[in-house]
Amino acid sequence: MSTLTGKLLRIKLNDATYGEEEIPQRHTTRFISARGVGAIYLYDELAPGVDPLSPANKLLLLIGALGGTGLQGFSKWAVMSKSPLTGTIFRSISGGNFGVWMKHAGYDLIILEGKAAAPMYIHIDTSGVHFLDASDLWGLDYRQLQAQLREKHGDRTESASIGPAGENLIRYAVIHSGERTASRGGMGTVMGSKNLKAVSINVPTKKPSPFDPAAYKELIKIQVGILKEHPRKQTMTTLGTPYITKIVNMMGILPTKNYQEGSIATIEDLSGDQFLKLKKARAGCYSCMTRCGGMREVMQGPFGGSQIDGPEYETIFAFGPLVGLSDRQFVIDANALCDAYGIDTISTGVCIAFACELFARGIISSADADGLKLTWGNQEALFSLIEKIGKREGFGRLLGEGVKRAAEQLGSGAAAVAMHIKGLELPGYEPRGVKGYALSMATSNIGGSHMYGRPREEFSGQADPLVETGKGDLIARVQKEQALEDSLIACTFGNTGLDAAMYARLLLAATGINDFGNDANLLDIGERIVCIERCFNVREGFDRKDDTLPKRMRQEPLQQAGPATNQMVSHLEHLLDEYYQALGYTADGIPGIKRLQELDLPEAVEDIKTHTPPSDSISPGRNDQS
Repeated sequence: MSTLTGKLLRIKLNDATYGEEEIPQRHTTRFISARGVGAIYLYDELAPGVDPLSPANKLLLLIGALGGTGLQGFSKWAVMSKSPLTGTIFRSISGGNFGVWMKHAGYDLIILEGKAAAPMYIHIDTSGVHFLDASDLWGLDYRQLQAQLREKHGDRTESASIGPAGENLIRYAVIHSGERTASRGGMGTVMGSKNLKAVSINVPTKKPSPFDPAAYKELIKIQVGILKEHPRKQTMTTLGTPYITKIVNMMGILPTKNYQEGSIATIEDLSGDQFLKLKKARAGCYSCMTRCGGMREVMQGPFGGSQIDGPEYETIFAFGPLVGLSDRQFVIDANALCDAYGIDTISTGVCIAFACELFARGIISSADADGLKLTWGNQEALFSLIEKIGKREGFGRLLGEGVKRAAEQLGSGAAAVAMHIKGLELPGYEPRGVKGYALSMATSNIGGSHMYGRPREEFSGQADPLVETGKGDLIARVQKEQALEDSLIACTFGNTGLDAAMYARLLLAATGINDFGNDANLLDIGERIVCIERCFNVREGFDRKDDTLPKRMRQEPLQQAGPATNQMVSHLEHLLDEYYQALGYTADGIPGIKRLQELDLPEAVEDIKTHTPPSDSISPGRNDQS
């Protein structure tokens, strides 16, 4: 018995066929599940240079080894592919129930290949896999779609689906599961490029059976006890992620007016306490007592008069300070409008803030923006622009390409105000005020993500966030830890109070795989995941030159930022050298052959040899050239 099913379902959309396969034990022991297993499958099965929106790209849906078992906060699921925003390997993680339903159906992984000739959806039930016409579902938002699927296939139907933006190939379209989304990197865009509206599942509940049921049950009791008393869990249950806004504002790292400033005077209007007043009901994911979500009423747009689960902190920053606003209701309504179209709130907000700064600088005019006056805080114009992006109409068509491509098309200095890393729009943490985050975002294999490795020590006061040395080992470690957590999948809020030693005990009891009982080995697995992802990117042409930050972060002092005022990331090259040395990479940021061998990654050795100097030299340090 094991909580891993050991099986994948491979679906070929072009000829409507499918088959089950065993996931090789070697993949499991080296990568565990979810993000790790997805990374090795993408590395093995995607040829370099594949267009992310071509039928040759693949979309992977994955659930972790501990998902659906009763453990609190471990039932999220992942979507992986080559991103249409970045051209890198990508993973996006969602809540909701879909992943657990995959596990009930008997799969740890679903691989979607090819492209359907016409709009299609997949339904999985006890009689098999069904390829069904989706022409009457095309154009529906996720709520309309979910209602129709449940009416047709039963109330217990859970689905992973796209909205109109995914159909329209907006490059940052999301995939919905209930009220939650796999938001970043355009995974919904890849799904839309395959003419696939949804994957739905309705099967009887079949919870995984742990290898050692008694030990596993006892460990769940320990975890529940930790969570019940932990102050962080209590804060998250009451306030959710909106509690973060005042913390980052105090640190001076709340991105304001397209990352020109780091705080706002009206922060109390966007505080967790103020959003709590608007909370109508608690919400959360499968088997998670934290229940960090909150239902709030929508006033305008297609969901007006209903409630949504949100907003999260990242949406508050994106439709608040970033665009010159501190109106709670506007944030909620903008969140709901993005949900209706199925677009990522971070990328949407950053694209709109980019347009507002271009307007302020005279690089674009109202005539360029379909008559919209894109001044900071103009709610009517900004709301209209979200609709244009979702519909891929007018100026929204350009912004729907993401800030990197939009800036390249606009020219005239637009690139200087395009806030992205490797094509992925930046999140709600100003890198100039948290130098470890600057390094983690710059080196992230998926681009500008705050969830690739979070420098907790800089937020807890254990490390000075403004110091630009000695961060290489720290960021290497937290990226390994995050990769490990994403291979389980452990929610960043649901895993409060747990560590690698506890993960080892849980995995050993759950799977019976002895290698998992060693917490040091688990961190090696985390490093192996980060390394194979980097090898994927190296094959695509990425190296040190791409591990960078927007010019603004490196050359413009941060303004209105409290303790971070006048900060820049002045020594990025030194930070990169530290990071590469910590991971055994060359001076160009390419995994060294020796380290690949130590990490048991023989499949990458031959590929990387063509990119590595004969000496296989590790980064010796460089003079700063930031």
